Order: sequence, then structure tokens, then C-alpha cells
Amino acid sequence: MKTELFLVSLVSLVALASPLRAQPRTPPRETGWVSLFNSKDLTGWVKIGNESWEVEDGAIHGRGITKEYGYLKTERNYRDFHLALQFKCEAGGNSGVFFHADFKPGAAQVTQGLQFEIDRNPGHHTGGIYGDGRQWIVWPAPENEFVIKPNDWNDFLLKVEGNRYLARLNGVVVVDFTDPTPKSFDGAIALQLHSGGEGNMRFREIFVRDLSRR
Repeated sequence: MKTELFLVSLVSLVALASPLRAQPRTPPRETGWVSLFNSKDLTGWVKIGNESWEVEDGAIHGRGITKEYGYLKTERNYRDFHLALQFKCEAGGNSGVFFHADFKPGAAQVTQGLQFEIDRNPGHHTGGIYGDGRQWIVWPAPENEFVIKPNDWNDFLLKVEGNRYLARLNGVVVVDFTDPTPKSFDGAIALQLHSGGEGNMRFREIFVRDLSRR
């Protein structure tokens, strides 16, 4: 009898816990936030290049399977926006979140856009800004280089408003930069896998707040 009661209780707990795990995170409190990822498939996204982008356990899983770059970009373009997501670095390799991005037709080649850096290794400038033919534009301050959680999920809040770019990693503002010479002003948001075939990244709970005035 005790065994039967234990089994019934265990089944009840599993039934209650499963729906809770399946529920997406509530968007940030401000109005205007919408989900960019439905946790089921890649609706609203476009693959660029030959790397692997799949949905596993409610997250986007990007894996480098060639030595080339790979991207997963939004179908829509965004000028000014806030973006909230979580990422986890599963292995070595480099990644990033591009904004104002465009690509050469039929190739995994960026023709415009900047990226907020992601690297699992502390001291490798996660949250820093790179690109648009200018190499590194800004790094986090030294005291903010170790905010990243190398083997866990990280909260990433990115704000692009005109020529001001802000990155908040795990609750810490690591970059707040006003670009004196911006080169791109509109384009896609894109998740990146760096060349070399070592990229192994997961992204989930992706929300955007579009501030563009078109």
C-alpha cells in the first residue's frame, strides 16, 4: 500500500512539474516586447551558410560542422531595438549577436553590421563590440571581463538606440558606448558561429522590443 501511494505521489509531482518546465520566461516588464523564438522551430529565422542550426529542448542549438562561418538571422530588419536572450557556450569557439547585419547573396559573408561578442573564456571580451570593417570598437572594462558564466546559461540584454550600444551581461552593464562614426543603421539581428568548426552554442528565450520608427 505504501509503495502504491508513493508511486501515485511521484506521478502527480511529475505531472505538475512538467508543464512548469515547458513554460517560456515572461518577457521583460516594459511594454512592446515580443518573442523572436517559439521554442519549437526556426519560424522567423533564416540560415546563412552550412553550419547546423536546430531546435533542441526548447533552445536553438548552433554547431560548427565545417570550417566556415555560420549565421542565423531574423527575417525582419531592426533599426533601434532592445534584445533579451539567454545563451550557453557548450564548447570552445567564438560567437556573437550581430545587429544592423546584411549578407552577400548566397554566401556566409557579412557586408555590414556590428556584433556583440560572445566567448566562453573570461577575459575574451564578451559584450564587446566588433565589426563593420573596424575590428574591435570597444571592450568591456577589465573588471567586467569575468562576468560570463563559462558552463551555464547567461542573461544577455542588448540595446541599440541610434549610435548608442549597450550590453548587460548577467545583470552587469559591461559596455555602454556611443559610436562617433557609425557605418550601419538598419539590418537583421543574427546569431553567429565563428569559423573553425569549433562553435557549439545554445540560445533560448529570445525577446525583442522594436523601437524603430519607419
